[in-house]
Amino acid sequence: MDDSLFEKLKILSDAAKYDVSCVSSGVERKNNTVGGIGNASAAGICHAWSSDGRCISLLKILLTNDCIYDCSYCQNRVTNPIKRATFTPEEVAELTIQFYRRNYIEGLFLSSAVEKSPDHTMENIYKVVYLLRYKYNFWGYVHVKVIPGASPLLVEKTGALADRMSVNIELPTRDSLKILAPQKKMEKILEPMNLIKNEMSRYLEDKRHSVNAQRFVPGGQSTQMIIGATPDSDRTILDMSQNLYDRFSMKRVFFSAYIPVMSSPNLPAVSTMPPLLREHRLYQADWLMRFYCFNSQELFTEVEHNLDLEFDPKLMYALRNLGRFPVEINKAPYEELLRVPGLGVTSAQRIVRERKNADLSYDSLKRMKTVLKRARYFITVNGRYYGSASFEPDAIREEIRAKEVQQQMSIFELI
Repeated sequence: MDDSLFEKLKILSDAAKYDVSCVSSGVERKNNTVGGIGNASAAGICHAWSSDGRCISLLKILLTNDCIYDCSYCQNRVTNPIKRATFTPEEVAELTIQFYRRNYIEGLFLSSAVEKSPDHTMENIYKVVYLLRYKYNFWGYVHVKVIPGASPLLVEKTGALADRMSVNIELPTRDSLKILAPQKKMEKILEPMNLIKNEMSRYLEDKRHSVNAQRFVPGGQSTQMIIGATPDSDRTILDMSQNLYDRFSMKRVFFSAYIPVMSSPNLPAVSTMPPLLREHRLYQADWLMRFYCFNSQELFTEVEHNLDLEFDPKLMYALRNLGRFPVEINKAPYEELLRVPGLGVTSAQRIVRERKNADLSYDSLKRMKTVLKRARYFITVNGRYYGSASFEPDAIREEIRAKEVQQQMSIFELI
């Protein structure tokens, strides 16, 4: 690798760290071509641990950081005096193959600033994927960023070759975009999301009639929102997430705690710490929406529009809706069991399965390795309540807080 290419790699891989919407592929793409290399595994491609315990990685870079936009929150904004660099499509494809052959990576995550125009940038992204697929015969995992405002034809052509695509919404409201990213329009961001959704639906319909149906983004689409750069409440953020899941069949919404990298009158002070705990609570709430049958509006009250930072959203929901509890473990529907703090999908499924054979007892729940530390305050077993606190929100909250503080102190004593 020559010095100029290595310098580009350093600049553009560092610039890509602010895009958190890279994720496991969740897709199988078999290598069925003669002499082809690489397979996309459903175990996933990212810097993470897969379900089978493997550490998996990908080349995560920007095509360019030379941007025409002036978004206040972005390090790559046109008015920020940083060192600029741009890869050619041929350079990105060659780097990906060389890294793959050295067993450094299993795939590519390619994002980009907007250079010259959305069409120019999207065309170069398309060229990268085309080169990988048809010049290098590479059929491993490829996740690319869609540039809002780019030609629908370019988006369709790229989606036919990519495993996953993402269109970053960045901010949850039109007002926030107007303040921090006035050159971006919500409609232009939502248009490619809708296109991807329709093309994915078409592919699934065609697949029912033909085994040779043209694949289109089999890993789905994702997006990201920046948290803490604007005064938007958690409710506003999660309502937008719910809307994206419902309207565009979004696979995943990512939340990125805003990292103050520059000063602006419209942004938090540079000395402000990133809201990492808030980001964590939003991910927990998002998990409830995706896997636990919750709606975003159920997680808030008419007065409180932000998630509690001390306790997780599921526990807070139960404390605010104590009238729905306790649920009888031997009779409650699966959907109600999912709402019990401490019970996960696996535990709820196991309870439903095992109680078909015989009524469950508290001891049998323990033998099934059901986590009852919190659940016991919100269930009955054969009519008996096992919570040690009185059945009142404040009493349950105080007892859970005390027990968790005691547990933390015990851990520190061991250290």
